[in-house]
Amino acid sequence: MAPDSLLEMDGVYASYGSGHVLWDVSLDVDDGEVVGLLGRNGAGKTTTLRTISGVIKPTEGAVRFGGEDITAVPDYEISQRGISYVPEGRDVFPDLTVHENLRMGGVTGSEGIMTIEEILEWMPRLEERKSLKASKLSGGEQQMLAIGRALMSKTELLLLDEPTEGLAPQIVEDVIETIETIKGRDIPILLVEQNLNTVLEVADRVYILDQGRVVYDGSIDELRADEDVQLEYLGVGTDRSQQLD
Repeated sequence: MAPDSLLEMDGVYASYGSGHVLWDVSLDVDDGEVVGLLGRNGAGKTTTLRTISGVIKPTEGAVRFGGEDITAVPDYEISQRGISYVPEGRDVFPDLTVHENLRMGGVTGSEGIMTIEEILEWMPRLEERKSLKASKLSGGEQQMLAIGRALMSKTELLLLDEPTEGLAPQIVEDVIETIETIKGRDIPILLVEQNLNTVLEVADRVYILDQGRVVYDGSIDELRADEDVQLEYLGVGTDRSQQLD
């Protein structure tokens, strides 16, 4: 594990009820990088993000952010400290307009990294639909809205869970461009993805989880060159159309 990383998970175990999901998970994210988190369905990827964001508390191990132990810190306070979590399924407010959803991202009182005006300028599709209820948006537009809402708060680390799931290929490219723009602002991202090639395109490093354990830790170039690892733990190669099972 790199010294003085922005985010550190150190020997974390986590469970739902009596069922253990994470086993001795250690990973780190440094300033300004995108780290991919891969694995088959049920490997523990979402549980990892939920543990970092404080929704789930570890049974053992520690989570540190900016050098401070946040293992027992409430989830709302973790958000206030700068960890923004965009969950799978987007969790937009369906009966609120695009503009109102974005305003909700700033209710914590902490200064966001972008204003509503900047987000709408950056995401012109949302600008065109700012008066529509979120329920009227496409899946891709809802994903953009969820990311934009996260950036309305203090964001020093962005957790993205399956941001391209169920999206058409062209919309996937829009999401990839969004991630690259966020990276260009030196905001680190921990990215859970089903599409291996999306991770290969945007990430700097990658971890692979298998049955709740970290089984691989390497650079994107190392993973791209190691088809045995891709097949063993992900069940896919690097064909653009392939996704993890």
